[in-house]
Amino acid sequence: MGLTIRSWQKSDLAPIRRIIWQSWMSTYSSFISKTDLKTHFDTYYSEASLLRMFDNSAIQGFVAATEDNIAGFARLFYNRDENRLYITSMYFLPECQGQGMGRKLLEAAEKYAVKKSFDELWLGVMVKNRVALNFYRKAGFLFVREEPFTMGDTTVSHLIGYKKLGGLSLLSLKSFATFNGGKNLSKLCLKLLSEQKKTWQNLREGYELLKEVRERDLSCGKFNVRLQYNPGRIKSSTALVKKKNQKGPPCFLCLDHLPKDQKGISYRKDYLILCNPMPVFSTHFTISHLDHRLQAIAEHIDAFLQLMADFGSGWIVLYNGPKCGASAPNHLHFQAAPSGRMPIEKELREKKRLALTTEIEGVLIYQIRDLGREVIVLEGGDSKAVGCVFSDFLSALKKARAYHEEPMVNIAGLHEKRKWRLMIFPRQKHRPNAFFREGDARMVVSPGVIDMGGLLITPRKKDFKRMNQTIIKGIFKEVSLQRKIVERAMEVMK
Repeated sequence: MGLTIRSWQKSDLAPIRRIIWQSWMSTYSSFISKTDLKTHFDTYYSEASLLRMFDNSAIQGFVAATEDNIAGFARLFYNRDENRLYITSMYFLPECQGQGMGRKLLEAAEKYAVKKSFDELWLGVMVKNRVALNFYRKAGFLFVREEPFTMGDTTVSHLIGYKKLGGLSLLSLKSFATFNGGKNLSKLCLKLLSEQKKTWQNLREGYELLKEVRERDLSCGKFNVRLQYNPGRIKSSTALVKKKNQKGPPCFLCLDHLPKDQKGISYRKDYLILCNPMPVFSTHFTISHLDHRLQAIAEHIDAFLQLMADFGSGWIVLYNGPKCGASAPNHLHFQAAPSGRMPIEKELREKKRLALTTEIEGVLIYQIRDLGREVIVLEGGDSKAVGCVFSDFLSALKKARAYHEEPMVNIAGLHEKRKWRLMIFPRQKHRPNAFFREGDARMVVSPGVIDMGGLLITPRKKDFKRMNQTIIKGIFKEVSLQRKIVERAMEVMK
């Protein structure tokens, strides 16, 4: 197919309109109704609207022309307020997808940007448009902001990103290796850790500090905890929890803010596995989403379960909710470490603690007895079923507490003997009252999933020394969701 990329002409507006509509129906109709698409299309892409765009000096259009017709279209807009050049549209006929048209239109847009003295090119992509997201990431775009986008009565999540023009993409520069299945992920991660200790000084220093960590075991009657004095975690334990969209320091998990020497493993096209420079465990990884997306588990539970399976037996995967332990509440991430270090892992192997509540789609749901905090365990051999039951439980919690947003939870996941086991810690608050007291009465304890698993991190020595079973029981009771609310949620599921 002969293909020519050229600037648009007035005679192209009718076929451009047809391309946009066919592309929308092919790409968006699975999550936006035809009625809403038509409303938006008629409002913003009428013939009169396209003509006004054509006459606007801040807008430049390109078309991909075959011998017979116009098959693709890209529109650029100069936002004077931001002094940025945006690709606001790139569409082509569905039957032309996969023929290199998008790449050639993007090349034309980049050449135009360079000609106009821009060193960055910006755009927005709907989160559910997976094909486009992967295309732009591969082309070097980095998505740094998530915001709503409305068509008619439908509002969807929209990612805003940019590409530095000239040179290699940030992802390629930051990738130590790539994992898309078919390899041993844990061995690859250990290889990354070994290499990063040689090349990244901050990581090396973080692991040197870990050698100075002190631990002591403490019985709390019917359950045990392990206290860890880890001064390297003071920054994480005292971090402010920012409100949604609240401005703050640059996100330390975004690709363009990673330390110069930090590299990671590109994981299944969506994540980057990084070495944690402030480790709690002898081997500690952070799995960060490539895009700057809010920390939330509901729509990412499948990725969490896949990660459990890819790491396999001998590893544990962790999640902290944005308001109960996440060090970067505005950037989606998980953690992974060797299993066996949290006391709860051993305690859950004691059958007397497991109270089977119900079974749904082959997934067993347990409430755990005598741990001083509420723990729900889901166990099953089908990851899709486990994911569905988890989503139902999250929805039930939301109803039970009349939440308008995702319920506060911490999650630890194990994959053993071809079964997925999720340990869910429902929460009612992030930090105990003692955290906010002044003077000697203050205790710097900020429970996340590791702490809820029984490994309590105390970054100050005096807190490590004075912690006792009464204090620990009080902390767990204060931050854990009340049993009656958890049971109310369980009743909703039955």
